[in-house]
Amino acid sequence: MNFKPILIVPGEKKSIFFEIFFKSIKSKKISSPLILICNQKILYTELKRYKFKKKIEIVNLNKISKKKFLNKKIYLININSQKSSNYIQTCFSLAFKLIKEGLSNKLINGPINKTKTLKKKYLGITEYIAKKFNQKKFAMLIYNEELSVCPITTHLPLKKVSKKITKKLIKEKITIVNSFFKKFLGFKPRIGIVGLNPHCESILKHNEDTEVILPVVNSLRKNFLVKGPIPSDTIFLKNNRKNFDVIIGMYHDQVLTPIKTLYEYDAINITIGLPFLRVTPDHGPNEIMVGKNKSNPLSLIKAISFLDKK
Repeated sequence: MNFKPILIVPGEKKSIFFEIFFKSIKSKKISSPLILICNQKILYTELKRYKFKKKIEIVNLNKISKKKFLNKKIYLININSQKSSNYIQTCFSLAFKLIKEGLSNKLINGPINKTKTLKKKYLGITEYIAKKFNQKKFAMLIYNEELSVCPITTHLPLKKVSKKITKKLIKEKITIVNSFFKKFLGFKPRIGIVGLNPHCESILKHNEDTEVILPVVNSLRKNFLVKGPIPSDTIFLKNNRKNFDVIIGMYHDQVLTPIKTLYEYDAINITIGLPFLRVTPDHGPNEIMVGKNKSNPLSLIKAISFLDKK
């Protein structure tokens, strides 16, 4: 059986991605073809740095529609431009084009410096990719086989969060998460909803937990396995979190801090709601570790494993 290729955009020129990629290939048997979309000189420099010996075949982009990609092989599509932000966007643009043409439905991207690449036009790579596919309903899922989390708002300043928390948005994220688990993982997830305020209480006249979150949860109970709002200081306790497959929080650090504390590198970032599967390791470029050969590849191993054979 021939599997569709996994497209890989390594991201920043100076990052730990190639180190963890080479380590992943050495430690994990992969069935799907892998297509790197990056600059050949950058790749060869990293091959030499980390003494990676596996053969990588260069693909002629003009003949790619007729190319037969073999399982377990690694390929390269060379991107000539090396100018930082333009280079990364050029890599992404080609990946998007190949996905739209049907070559692949699977994408991994390496760590990206959002400030340099996105120039404050987007909150993050999740929003950038969704915009390129005209997708208005999407979500960030930090996935672990035991427990996953999803923030209602992503890279939004904390002072703006409460105004963004609406019944419509909460319902939308719950629906997207539920659909993803049923379609790709084969089961209906148990979903816990975290409250916004400490103990789900507020001394102010307006309480988002009782006036916004609770009515949505109550309206969805018939069709979804959903409970909440639950205080954020107790939902991640062992005896509480075991009752859920996914915990949905109101803002980024509310759920990403505990999930990374619990599982460290054993988690991946999936953009759900797209017409394809986009996954990235759940960490940044980590420039200061480049060349030290000490970076943990587990998150990338999990990302490749998740997409392999899909």
